[in-house]
Amino acid sequence: MEGLIQGGNYHEYGNFSEGKGNGKKIERKKKKRTLMDSLIRPFCMNDEQQVVDLILSIQQKEFNIPITAENQPDLLDIPNYYQKYQGNFWVALHNEDVIGTISLLDIGNGQSALRKMFVHQHYRGSEKGIARNLLKTLLDWTKLHRFREIYLGTTPFFLAAHRFYEKNGFTEISKKDLPKTFPLMEVDTKFYKYTL
Repeated sequence: MEGLIQGGNYHEYGNFSEGKGNGKKIERKKKKRTLMDSLIRPFCMNDEQQVVDLILSIQQKEFNIPITAENQPDLLDIPNYYQKYQGNFWVALHNEDVIGTISLLDIGNGQSALRKMFVHQHYRGSEKGIARNLLKTLLDWTKLHRFREIYLGTTPFFLAAHRFYEKNGFTEISKKDLPKTFPLMEVDTKFYKYTL
């Protein structure tokens, strides 16, 4: 049986057998945690302030988008907005700090909306892999829960995000091609679709 013991800044991996007195020694390998190993897990309420701070900082300070938490009521009610039906909200953590987010909103009929994909500026780039791992987590979830399509809206300012989505199989669509249940945000003017 394989085991994983997580602690501090290390993962300990061990192979061991169950049973009393089998005399087998536990083999352990320690591996320092790198950015590529950053933990991605579902949102919990203890993450709320860090999530709000990260997203607002990127929107307001990096891209000068005039938006507040009050303009995004979903940010202040993540469990009831995203973590219902087959949706979810994930955070990427490095040490104990939230460095990235991504969410999936179940909009019915096998369709979903990718929302709130943000990565702190110091943790961006393909060599760090945070955005890629967040997206992989979301795509694995959509396959497991048998979604057929993922839609997303973004602003014209997020040029690196546009390239990222296109590189990962999303195709640009017009606003009129969005499902009626897609939650439109006032700042979004560019839209994408991913077919599973």
